[in-house]
Amino acid sequence: MPVETIMNDDEILADSGFFWREADGVKALVARRLEAAGFVNGFSTRGGGVSEFPKDSLNLAGFNEDARENIYENRRRFLRLFPAEMKIAAVYQCHGSAVKTIEADEDVTDSDTSADAMISRLKGVLLGVKTADCVPVLVADPASGAFAAIHAGWRGTVASIVANAVGKMQEKFGAEPNGMIAAIGPAASVRQYEIGEDVIEAFGKNFADAEKYFVPTRPGHARIDLHAANRDQLIDCGVDAANISIAPFCTMERTDLFFSYRREKQLYGKTGRLLSVIGRA
Repeated sequence: MPVETIMNDDEILADSGFFWREADGVKALVARRLEAAGFVNGFSTRGGGVSEFPKDSLNLAGFNEDARENIYENRRRFLRLFPAEMKIAAVYQCHGSAVKTIEADEDVTDSDTSADAMISRLKGVLLGVKTADCVPVLVADPASGAFAAIHAGWRGTVASIVANAVGKMQEKFGAEPNGMIAAIGPAASVRQYEIGEDVIEAFGKNFADAEKYFVPTRPGHARIDLHAANRDQLIDCGVDAANISIAPFCTMERTDLFFSYRREKQLYGKTGRLLSVIGRA
């Protein structure tokens, strides 16, 4: 009888283009190509904080479900992983297609602006998107110094949020897609993320070959590969496939490492939020 080989996380990461960075019990996944090109980045994990999701969780957003002082203390701890004096810029995410440009220090805040992607080339700022199963995408162009953080749930993916962000990088900063580097972070994977007829129909209206992203499960339902859909959007924009790294972890499978809305909201009534960030020191 074959013996199943269980790989540890370091072995899983070996060929993925990512590595761990850790400080004082806080750990983040870092995209190697982005880091090598001069863009600090990180996809947070859930340990090392002060929130009750459960105890000692690093909840980095979701002010309606956690104390403000907890979130800011967690962010302070998370920022230890990055060069000193960097600040986080975030927006109100609404599962849409809007892109906000961060051009000055006064834009660096938790903004009430509704957007699901941010672009900038301002030094000292970390663009941050909040997820707990949705797909975080980080993009950078070494030639222009432009970078982007993108929140791509199924609605944002259907609305081409990744393509919109890449287009805005071209328009605002003269960034060329063929020189861009991208990292797609931990999210609900095709192994676990089941959707219904409404999502299937929405993808069918917006993707000519939508079927390739589905694994049928039961009548009117399928599992969906949002990682692949967003990777393909990047490639369609002109980003070289060799410059796209995809994190090998599923948030729904690895609740020891990540928050999962679909797993935990149902069980506990609330869950924390991860933060995926990119910037230039």
